[in-house]
Amino acid sequence: MVPELTGAIVALICVALVYMGMAARVVKQYERGVLFRLGRVAGEVRPPGLTLIIPFVDRLTKVNMQIVTLPIPAQEGITRDNVTVRVDAVVYFRVVDATSALIKVEDYKFAVSQMAQTSLRSIIGKSDLDDLLSNREQLNQGLELMIDSPAVGWGIQVDRVEIKDVSLPDTMKRSMARQAEADRERRARIINADAELQASKKLAEAAQQMSGTPAALQLRLLQTVMAVSAEKNSTLVLPIPVELLHFLERGNRADAPPAEGAAHQTPEQPPKEITPQEPAPPITPEETAPNGDRTQAPDLNGAPGPDPEIGHHHLTPNTGGGPRTD
Repeated sequence: MVPELTGAIVALICVALVYMGMAARVVKQYERGVLFRLGRVAGEVRPPGLTLIIPFVDRLTKVNMQIVTLPIPAQEGITRDNVTVRVDAVVYFRVVDATSALIKVEDYKFAVSQMAQTSLRSIIGKSDLDDLLSNREQLNQGLELMIDSPAVGWGIQVDRVEIKDVSLPDTMKRSMARQAEADRERRARIINADAELQASKKLAEAAQQMSGTPAALQLRLLQTVMAVSAEKNSTLVLPIPVELLHFLERGNRADAPPAEGAAHQTPEQPPKEITPQEPAPPITPEETAPNGDRTQAPDLNGAPGPDPEIGHHHLTPNTGGGPRTD
């Protein structure tokens, strides 16, 4: 009797252990358990820890409640300003209602992925290229709203949507690079012009300040020479004052000879006293010299004739056909 009773107790314990092994389920901290009894949801969602089910009757499905990072494949589309781009993004979502995530949608991860791709293509078509490149925060919010609206009924909450990369054609990249370079050059020129304007104002104030004290200009000149010589250069640049150049220019003008054809100004002389002259001797017929020159004959009264060199004319033949000159 005792051995049979002992055997029955041992068998009962074994059956209980097997039953407990088949009925016991462990739900992890980041999971929730949904119990289906004969195909229908039974009771509340099972919390983390040890839970028991009826073997062969109940089926416990565990749902991960962690935040899921879902990458969206790159989508190619045309923006509103007719630019072809490829945009990829990433979606962060989590399950807030395990029962709805299992019952209302077949595969909530696949459903969220397809909804994200469709919403991303829609955002690309409604946006400009400048918005995709510089106004991503607003686009992320719009994309999150488009994905989160249908996902709320599935028991899913979209926490964040981020556009990762925007791929542009090579021609568009070169055009944007030239535009950015031109913009940077324009800003650099404006900054240089502003600096020149400020420097000119300061230099004008300094010149006005030093004009009252010429010694200040000399001191500034000496400071400049000291600054140049401190660099241990082999060449020393010594600036020449502008006043010295003006002085040399005035001196050159005073020593320069008058121009050709200019009238020489001579001091006025007192008029000479006119005295009567003796009458000139009578003119006698000219004599022709053996060499062809015309000379005046001597006076018959014995007065010497005029100097042969005075009034001596040489007649040259006219070979050019022009007017004859003596």
